[in-house]
Amino acid sequence: MASAVKGELSAELRGFREVQRLSYECAEAVAAQLKPGVTEREAARMQREWLYARGVRDWFHRPFAWFGDRTAFVDFKIPLQFFPTNRRLEAGMPFILDMAPVYKGHTADIGYSGCLGLNPLHDKLLSDLRDHRELILREVRERRTLREIYQDVDRLMVRQGYANRHRAYPFGVIAHKIDRVKERRWSPTVFGFGTQALKGLASDVVHGHRDGWSPLWSPYTFSDHPPQPGLWAVEPHLGFRGTGAKFEEILVVTDSRDPEQSAFWLDDDLPHVRRWNEGAV
Repeated sequence: MASAVKGELSAELRGFREVQRLSYECAEAVAAQLKPGVTEREAARMQREWLYARGVRDWFHRPFAWFGDRTAFVDFKIPLQFFPTNRRLEAGMPFILDMAPVYKGHTADIGYSGCLGLNPLHDKLLSDLRDHRELILREVRERRTLREIYQDVDRLMVRQGYANRHRAYPFGVIAHKIDRVKERRWSPTVFGFGTQALKGLASDVVHGHRDGWSPLWSPYTFSDHPPQPGLWAVEPHLGFRGTGAKFEEILVVTDSRDPEQSAFWLDDDLPHVRRWNEGAV
């Protein structure tokens, strides 16, 4: 990643940007089709079918969908609760679409927050996520440890009056590394996760443990190190009284000594960024 420069993306980074844009295009297309009565399982299937029709055959993880208070992971205790259910969408209800396809050997992992109709609280959460995107980038460029940045995100959420809901994810992660995956016509999944991508993450865990870093960005001591160069799928997740909202997108970290080139978001032309820039919230 030493040669990656924002505005002059390498062919490699353009490949990751392509699959991330494809994922967000899918999220917007599916969100536009959601209506009262649609279930989480149906929304997840809609994402799979949309991506399959455009050439996706492998996954870091298969699509998720969460409706209502499940957007805030209310009472989530075990990993199986993350999988789509028969919860039906209702007017005014928030939703999150989350997908991680592999396309042409490149991986993305995105989260799209929306609402079926008007919901001022949900709008406020989406607006306040902007501060988290700015904080994370600034502190990565300062080479703060992942654990310190995680704690600062927590403190910002407390000041905003929200609960940290990414802590409910396995290992409490706010982010994880992603990489290229060997392209295949079809790859099996285990509990919804692609075996090829899991092998890559497991390899990073082994190598990172040996070299003193982790591919999982968590609140625990194994994340007490500066950001490792590479691509990170970052997902701050806010919750308030049964309403949750997040974004998830790729952060590029390099070994450049130039602060602006040492870390940058892969793409600023994404739905949540456009929303902020247009002053819609």
